[in-house]
Amino acid sequence: MKNYFKLLSLITVVTLFSCASCSTDDSVIAPIPTPTGVTNPGTDPNFTIVANTDAGFTGLSKKVTVFGIPIYAVATVDDTRLLHAANILAQYLDNNEDGTIDNQTVVDAMLANSAFMFMWKSESDQNTVSMPNNATGQDLGNDETIPVWHTNGHTGQFDAALEEVWHIVTHAGYASAYPSVFGEGAGTSLSNAMDVARGGNFTTIPNPYPTNAWYTYDDATCTYDCMTTEYIYWSMSSILGAQSNRLGEISQEWDLNTNALIQSTDTAVYGLLTDPQYKFPTVLPDGTYRQ
Repeated sequence: MKNYFKLLSLITVVTLFSCASCSTDDSVIAPIPTPTGVTNPGTDPNFTIVANTDAGFTGLSKKVTVFGIPIYAVATVDDTRLLHAANILAQYLDNNEDGTIDNQTVVDAMLANSAFMFMWKSESDQNTVSMPNNATGQDLGNDETIPVWHTNGHTGQFDAALEEVWHIVTHAGYASAYPSVFGEGAGTSLSNAMDVARGGNFTTIPNPYPTNAWYTYDDATCTYDCMTTEYIYWSMSSILGAQSNRLGEISQEWDLNTNALIQSTDTAVYGLLTDPQYKFPTVLPDGTYRQ
């Protein structure tokens, strides 16, 4: 998977996982960083970039706040990509874009967990920033944030903001708000569905996976709870249509790349993610919240 900034609940060491499912595309427009010492507020109609002065978050010069959830960035992150991430988060939390959070219980859980995101330009940025050890964070790379993916027919380099932003929503939000249903450990409704998708309950990576498995992630650094986090991402993004053109890129770990395949094959997770009581998104975010 892509740079998975190990969620920072009560830990002080930041761990980055490498991406196997994101391709590169030299045609992507190069980012334009904010000049050193200058905070450009941007031109987004809903969100404003401000200078970061939050205690405990050092080396992160700017931020955008979405429904109380901050997205921090180092100075060299492109302002348009920072604002794109903010719009993606807003669309996940207010999917019908009426200005009201769809599931306040989820956002309350995120706030209680001090959820945040951190955008970096180069992986070495992790050595020059620091964050509180009692907060829950998720990283997102500048160069893997690809707004144009949404306007070029969902082809080319994938917009990783769809994944990384979703991770913080589910890990700090849904998993805490509904622990018996969306908790990431064994025995929850979500992880039970994942066990079926993997062909069994595995705490280590099977080699090989059972032939009847359709979720076959094989990163040995990804623990069981990490596997659950990735599973709800693959499931939700496929239901929303993000993976329809990507089977060739993702089949080494995920086979059900369309809504129809999820609905017909993984009935357990489809039922969970379309249950109206949980108010999951029904429209894929595109980075244009209320625009």
